[in-house]
Amino acid sequence: MPTKNKKLSKKDKVLNELFRYCQKKNNPVFDNRLVKTVSKKFGFVNPFDATKLDNKNKLSILLLHNNVAIIHLGKGRHRFIKGIDKVFHDFEPIQTIIDWPYKKSVLNQFNSSESNILSVTNNQRILHHFVFETDREFEDTDISKRPKTYFPHRTKTSFKYNFGQAIEQQFDGIQIEIDLTIEFKGIIGLFEAKNGIPGNFSVYQIYHPFLYYHNARQRPEIADKIRKIICTYVVRNSTKGIDTISLWAYTFKNPLDITSIDFIKSSAYRLINQKEKV
Repeated sequence: MPTKNKKLSKKDKVLNELFRYCQKKNNPVFDNRLVKTVSKKFGFVNPFDATKLDNKNKLSILLLHNNVAIIHLGKGRHRFIKGIDKVFHDFEPIQTIIDWPYKKSVLNQFNSSESNILSVTNNQRILHHFVFETDREFEDTDISKRPKTYFPHRTKTSFKYNFGQAIEQQFDGIQIEIDLTIEFKGIIGLFEAKNGIPGNFSVYQIYHPFLYYHNARQRPEIADKIRKIICTYVVRNSTKGIDTISLWAYTFKNPLDITSIDFIKSSAYRLINQKEKV
């Protein structure tokens, strides 16, 4: 967590200036034109990165002290919102640790991208074991009854949802990213992946995909086919040469309220390398 003695970065200065501007105008909404103008003032090279805050540790001290975060409204518009805990969520402690035998593949550690993390976790059947409580290979199961994997995609959509009882917000043309989707027996598993140990995350990263599929229930062809939506945050880190995949599963008690995030379970899978037989 930032301290009072922390030297202000250029990004911090941009965030502080934006906040003071909105306070002066008594309007929490601002757009990319203002972000570009303020970024230029402080020599911040990439204005599009100024409002990218995927965990609360990236907030400036001024925003932290005022208990304010930023949300993206779509079409280049943003808003300051009171209540950091409405936007970010701290990871719960890991409940179980599992030693997971695996044979390292050539590309397992080729790169550290989110896509690679999910590929390894999917190939090792960890995603299936964690969400569906089975890691069977399904060789003897009809293909129509096996888990289906859907690879990363981006889409634009519009939402309206609440931040608790006091705030209802419209989002227009908002871009959402879904890192990976698995469907099995009407259960939709959605996955967001990161490297390291972030400590907390921006809830919209899992909520927007959740709401996207929740809204899909309004389509008659799949209305009664989605039984449950489980959002899973996946984190990979390495300690003393052992890779660990940590997973946290969530859903939302009120599908139209982002603050209704509901923790389901957590597990850490330690990847124990198995030597190939000669």
